[in-house]
Amino acid sequence: MKLSIVIPCYNEEATIAAILQRIDAVDLGEVKKEIIIVDDGSKDSTPQILSSYNGKYNTILNQENKGKGHALRLGFEQCTGDVVIVQDADLEYAPEEYGKLIQPILDGEYKVVYGSRILNKTNERHSALRFYYGGLLVTWITNLLYGSRLTDEPTCYKVFDRELLMSIPLECEGFEFCPEVTAKVLKRKIPILEIPITYMPRNIEEGKKIRWYDGLEAIWTLIKYRFSN
Repeated sequence: MKLSIVIPCYNEEATIAAILQRIDAVDLGEVKKEIIIVDDGSKDSTPQILSSYNGKYNTILNQENKGKGHALRLGFEQCTGDVVIVQDADLEYAPEEYGKLIQPILDGEYKVVYGSRILNKTNERHSALRFYYGGLLVTWITNLLYGSRLTDEPTCYKVFDRELLMSIPLECEGFEFCPEVTAKVLKRKIPILEIPITYMPRNIEEGKKIRWYDGLEAIWTLIKYRFSN
């Protein structure tokens, strides 16, 4: 069995080496790891850091910044694993939790698993209240439109059976990847299992890139795919 880890990154010189070191250290037993990094036109030293690994990781270097969704779609095309997980290039999420996130898919019980920050009651920090309540709003609208019972739709840790993921036609360019893939999974009546995860948020000064208007785009994306094919 193999896990494909897709990492979109943009200007992450402060954290990319650390997150790769943590991913390398994760022991998944007989499950192999495939790491795919898509640098989305970084203007800092991120491309140089990635080049210094001399081909250790499958790395795609975009010449210009096109957005997280575009980077993820490029990464997904390179996946050869049985299971695919999205990993941000910062240190907000813990790769040490891969095992519990992928196991329900490896066991054949689910095709999609989300890591929920909300279900872990020990997560007391938030990067900003507007992000926290914005995430709750997006989740509530998701549940309203699609009849789901999610607690954390905008989570980074989204895990998929690769065959299912590759069967979903994605059009996203930016942060609308999350609502688009969620909408298309739920429209197929595929259940999403949520598992509590650890969350150590950063703020905008530390490099967080999502903005308030990305929340509006997420809501529009959810509405669009609810009422169109």
